[in-house]
Amino acid sequence: MVVDLVVIGTAITLGPLHNSAFILLLASLRGVRKGLAFLLSWLANLVVVIACVVLLTGGRPPVHHSTPSTAAVAAKLAIGVGLVLFGGYRLRRPPRPYRPPSWTARIDDASFGTAAALAWLLQPWALVAAGAATVVDADLSALSDWLALSGYCLLATLSLLVMELYTVWAPSAAQARLSALRTWLAHHQDQLIITLSLLAGLWLTTSSIYALVT
Repeated sequence: MVVDLVVIGTAITLGPLHNSAFILLLASLRGVRKGLAFLLSWLANLVVVIACVVLLTGGRPPVHHSTPSTAAVAAKLAIGVGLVLFGGYRLRRPPRPYRPPSWTARIDDASFGTAAALAWLLQPWALVAAGAATVVDADLSALSDWLALSGYCLLATLSLLVMELYTVWAPSAAQARLSALRTWLAHHQDQLIITLSLLAGLWLTTSSIYALVT
């Protein structure tokens, strides 16, 4: 479970779409507060998903090869295959010139509620679902699993947290460097999406097949 959560959390935190949007929020009017609203909403979404899974399992992992356990592994397998297919499709698709989404022009006028809703919309739900399927194996009677779940939420939020704190501590330097980072993300968005989709998808596929046959 721990390795799967590390892979999924890393793929989530490195996603270019939400990081680009977060940088725009930080550069806007009252950007630090909007960024905090986005960050807290992002983290809350992850926690709510985990809480729902834990409520369903009662905090106890199902017996290996039981129906609930097999269903969770099958869900991860389906997500992994879907990510590989998506990455392969994006890899074969002819490159397109980058065009910023229309909503980016209105980011300065965004409210705190809009910033929070944007975090929900931009969350990579396929990976979040894979994380939820992995959390099925969590045993809340063990401290190590509590730490694993907390670490997963922190890892999946890490890029946002680092940018938020950097902007608070060094606003001038952060504005210049984050702007350069957003430009880089814009020009490498397709490559990042393809790489993360293929790597995460291949890992989920192989680990799920291994869990099903052993």
